Amino acid sequence: MNRPNVNETLDTTGKCCPMPMVETNRAIKALLPGQVLEIVATDPGTRTDIPSWCSRTGNRLLGMTEDSGVLRYYVQRV
Repeated sequence: MNRPNVNETLDTTGKCCPMPMVETNRAIKALLPGQVLEIVATDPGTRTDIPSWCSRTGNRLLGMTEDSGVLRYYVQRV
């Protein structure tokens, strides 16, 4: 996956549910439509939480990568 042009990065490493989603929701609201939020997480629950949240909110999940247990999500605000 090519890394999209990121406007903000949210580091939630070491935090577990529900904090990654609480912080993601807050951070995406601070962006303008079309901007991209990179979410860095270690909570395995985000594998289902973030795609589900994107579906509910209409924000676009551009991609996800995983390296040594660190998950990176790229979400575009709509």
